[in-house]
Amino acid sequence: MIDLGVSKLALIAVVALVVVGPERLPKVARMAGNLFGRAQRYMAEVKSEVSRQMEVEEFKQLREEGAAALREVESSLQSTVQEANAHLSDQADIFEHNFTKPVLNEKEVLQKSKRQGRNSWGIKRAARPIWFKRSTGMRTRVQSGAARMKRFHHSSNP
Repeated sequence: MIDLGVSKLALIAVVALVVVGPERLPKVARMAGNLFGRAQRYMAEVKSEVSRQMEVEEFKQLREEGAAALREVESSLQSTVQEANAHLSDQADIFEHNFTKPVLNEKEVLQKSKRQGRNSWGIKRAARPIWFKRSTGMRTRVQSGAARMKRFHHSSNP
């Protein structure tokens, strides 16, 4: 950076006064100040753009490292799953020889236990826990329409 002391600034001011003249010196000084400000703003924009580009490059590098780590984890998971499947298939072979299969499958058992008609609504509602019904505002007691009207509609007579 240029080292400007008080004596050098005074010398520049005297030379500018002689060259430009006293009438135009304020306009020239204003214009020089504007140009200097523009140059500073331009340099600040360039610095910020360079820093943004550096951040973008760092982010891209970080994203690539993350993707590589994810691929590595996926491959290790796949190998672990394959090993577990192989182990389970070996175990399944052991169980097939020792046990007989049940007569009914799950779907048949569930279809036999289902109730039809009006009672199925009660089964579905009762399957939910009370704390869930209270937290969601679900009715836990059945109330007739007339009782509901009496409870929630206040009479206009005091």
